[in-house]
Amino acid sequence: MWNWMMLGLESNRVIGLRIAKLMRGGKAAQREAHRMVSEKMLAAAKASTSLMAGASGDKIVEQYRRKVAANAKRLSRKRSRKRKSR
Repeated sequence: MWNWMMLGLESNRVIGLRIAKLMRGGKAAQREAHRMVSEKMLAAAKASTSLMAGASGDKIVEQYRRKVAANAKRLSRKRSRKRKSR
């Protein structure tokens, strides 16, 4: 039960980080949108395969939490912006 609640909280943070990135627009936002969709499709396929192989719901949630944690880490990194010299 704990894993399920934590997945909800952690996912909420990633959603906020992604929305902020998408709102900034540009190529980075486009890449993030494509990445988000492809990640969801791959995660659903992996979860389905794992369930068919007999994995428990808790095991599936653990897999999702690892991906969510990686996304949170990636999205919360501060990027240094290169400025053009004049």
